[in-house]
Amino acid sequence: MKSVIVCASVSHGNTRRVADSMAQVLGAKVVSPEQADPTEPADADLVGFGSGVFYQRLHPHLLDFVKALPTGRGRAFVFATSGFPELPLAPFSRPLVKLLESKGFQVDGNFSCRALDTMGPFKLVGGIRKQRPNDRDLAAARAFAARLRDGQGPAS
Repeated sequence: MKSVIVCASVSHGNTRRVADSMAQVLGAKVVSPEQADPTEPADADLVGFGSGVFYQRLHPHLLDFVKALPTGRGRAFVFATSGFPELPLAPFSRPLVKLLESKGFQVDGNFSCRALDTMGPFKLVGGIRKQRPNDRDLAAARAFAARLRDGQGPAS
């Protein structure tokens, strides 16, 4: 199975650590939105899209990359790292999932875990979730990727 992961990891490298853990399982190449070739997702069997969360939103470079993709078909998944969990009424992954579906992707799952957050006032105290993602988070990311690889249906 050919896989690629498009990952915007700009603050502390935490999202990239999660992407690399998933890539080990999927045999995937990890690229930033700036490095990614827009035709590459069309050639892949499974494409991951992920970023850190900034003020309850995924990174704009990732969203811009997806907006620029041609319409096609394929399997995708979304992942994120954040200081706080998604809010049930306004999940930060929802806009990306809807955008991917509008581009013809079947979104097979969504993964998120806590990570160091130094945005806004948290910077004054050195951030929150300082030890995250931890080994358990990275193991969960690998397990999520294995479910996708093995075709065990949508995972969250």
